[in-house]
Amino acid sequence: MKRADEQQALRALQAALAAEHAAVYGYGVVGGRITEARRTEVRAAYDAHRARRDALAREVRGLGTEPVAASAAYALPFTVPDSPTAVRLAAELEDRVAGVYSDLVRATTGARRREAAGALREAAVRAVRWRGGSVAFPGLAERTGTDTGEAGPSVSPPVPGTARPTV
Repeated sequence: MKRADEQQALRALQAALAAEHAAVYGYGVVGGRITEARRTEVRAAYDAHRARRDALAREVRGLGTEPVAASAAYALPFTVPDSPTAVRLAAELEDRVAGVYSDLVRATTGARRREAAGALREAAVRAVRWRGGSVAFPGLAERTGTDTGEAGPSVSPPVPGTARPTV
């Protein structure tokens, strides 16, 4: 890889790691509000995001860079007072993670691209399960300006000087 390509791939890896940090936090909120019937689903998603987060942190360290740290707290895109809004938050988390992984797919090649595509696919499938329906291009609707019915920008890495990044 050329130096510019390596830097782009590293930025995309760090963004994916930041998104996974946010998803782990968000699923903590979801788990606190979801009905008992869907707790197993929340636990599986939480565990999947923790595993992806840990793998990304190892990969970034393997490239000789310090992984982006998790924030102490994240601003939620909307208030989550009950189970139906927790389900909506879970779908939003997955959509945002899918968007970041679509960037990682675009920025990488080979095994890293295959892994990112797998993570994108998993997030899209979880979003469909939470939402009960799908979108044509998971992770891309917000980048084209298409209104998916869900508010908020993509998850991005913490910005120095901001107290609470958006989930």
